[in-house]
Amino acid sequence: MKCIGLIGGMSWESTIEYYRVINEKVKNRLGGLNSAKCILWSVNFEEIELYQRTNEWDKCGKILNDIAKNLEKMGADFLVLTTNTMHKISEMVLDGVNIPFLHIADMTADEIIKERISTIGLLGTKYTMTEDFYKSKLIEKGISVIVPEENDQNIINEIIYEELCKGIIKDESRNKYIEIINKMLKNGAQGIILGCTEIGLLIKQENIAAKMFDTTLIHAKKAVEYALE
Repeated sequence: MKCIGLIGGMSWESTIEYYRVINEKVKNRLGGLNSAKCILWSVNFEEIELYQRTNEWDKCGKILNDIAKNLEKMGADFLVLTTNTMHKISEMVLDGVNIPFLHIADMTADEIIKERISTIGLLGTKYTMTEDFYKSKLIEKGISVIVPEENDQNIINEIIYEELCKGIIKDESRNKYIEIINKMLKNGAQGIILGCTEIGLLIKQENIAAKMFDTTLIHAKKAVEYALE
């Protein structure tokens, strides 16, 4: 079994899900008392979010790059960055790192292709929805991407940072997300990516009529598959 290096804490609410899903899937695959070999390094998200907000991504990159290098030294065989948004700076994170990295957008694209879906709706932080670092990975694999209109993007982003990252789950917010998702489906989306690792805490498959791709579950599953190859 390979040792998984997890860069977490962005937010810790979703990192818990990674840890739970990874260990459950190892147990289900191997049985008995088997659990995942992993090293988890969890950041202070207050610091990271400040640098996001002030557009100081280089400072985020330095923090996460130091962590990645330390995880490699500690014996991690590959890296999993437990957040969609911070893949924006994945090149910075991996500078000087010599172990494999499982990119969350690549893993998600592969699952979308398996379902033969060509047009996908993308939910996430404002960075993930508006910038190209994530969408380009999907487009490269022939998947068209639909994002919400600007006002809806603001609603989605605010709920992520002000509620979900703080462990606050509201029916009212779930209903807002469902309304936005239904608009995207009317606009041609054949499925929906929960492109922020916290959204799966709020939205479940039974809440929407189309195929849902929960990036936390996809990423954690792929990490286990890679660890047990």
